[in-house]
Amino acid sequence: MDSGPWRIKKGKIPGELLFIFYKFQYIIHVIVQRKLWVILNPIAGKGKAAKQHPKIDYFLREHGCNYEIILTKGPGDAIDIARNLPLGENDATVAAGGDGTCNEVVNGLLTRTAASPQAPIFGILPIGRGNDFSSTPGIPENLEKALDILIEGRLSPLDAGFVKGGFFPDGRYFVNGVGIGFDTKVGFDAAKMKIKSGFAYMLGAIINLIRFEPSPVIRIRYDDKETTLPAVIVSIVNGRRMGGSFYMGPNAILDDGKLDICYVRHRPTRLKLIDVFFHYPKGTQGECEEVYMSRAVKFHLTAIEGSMAAHCDGETICYDGKELEITCIPAALRLIGLQHGV
Repeated sequence: MDSGPWRIKKGKIPGELLFIFYKFQYIIHVIVQRKLWVILNPIAGKGKAAKQHPKIDYFLREHGCNYEIILTKGPGDAIDIARNLPLGENDATVAAGGDGTCNEVVNGLLTRTAASPQAPIFGILPIGRGNDFSSTPGIPENLEKALDILIEGRLSPLDAGFVKGGFFPDGRYFVNGVGIGFDTKVGFDAAKMKIKSGFAYMLGAIINLIRFEPSPVIRIRYDDKETTLPAVIVSIVNGRRMGGSFYMGPNAILDDGKLDICYVRHRPTRLKLIDVFFHYPKGTQGECEEVYMSRAVKFHLTAIEGSMAAHCDGETICYDGKELEITCIPAALRLIGLQHGV
């Protein structure tokens, strides 16, 4: 009897069935072999993340996962939790929250004293306010879809960045990027607002355009290049998006062993800065003659006049810094997610 496209002839199994079988077998292997340590920040998303806790717990339990959910209690707690987890060889540490939670979990994983022959496995459930970093590898904000990706468990190498200076003379890791100048001041103002990240960032931008404060003059050295410029907008990134909807590094690649730099070459007029800034939500600022983009492994920034305000992954690095050193750490982590650039 003809059973359609799934019929088996002469003992042969159709390729479609083999694909489904091996995919199912792989997922079962991951679920059985890998424990998921979910570090959940209940105040992420202005407290909305706490409501996702029972949904995450139910999903992982129903899918037979080996898991544990640990709630953070305050700033810096996720670093300590991730640093001290009793991780098995194939275990994954999952940041359930926003970009700040991701940053803390990464800093915990990359400062563990227990040596491991392989890079730590890092997963993300983007239930925070901005969820900028997770947008680059294409991890959806829809919780069920993000959980599906998590339990499927496909791994990709993930670079990290490391910045030294300001409040972190010994350095701090990041996965998304460092912002200096205008966008940092915008981020500081946006963080004080109670509205959604993208709208808060836009409102913060308007406030800072009205202020139009003078920019510090900085020297940037990377590879064999050196440039001196007013730090109007300077972004050094691993991921592509910051501020909820602004593509500060639209061409960034998460596993190329380099960080992207995007900066405004000179201080424009207020009207020209408005024009340049509104290219960022589309990632088309490279079309502006005032904007320069490149990539390198290491950057050294020095404030020649004035001082720098800087952040990494939304965490404040300095308000009045004089010197920053920023380096790419290739394949520092293994990311659970879709292919980069999706």
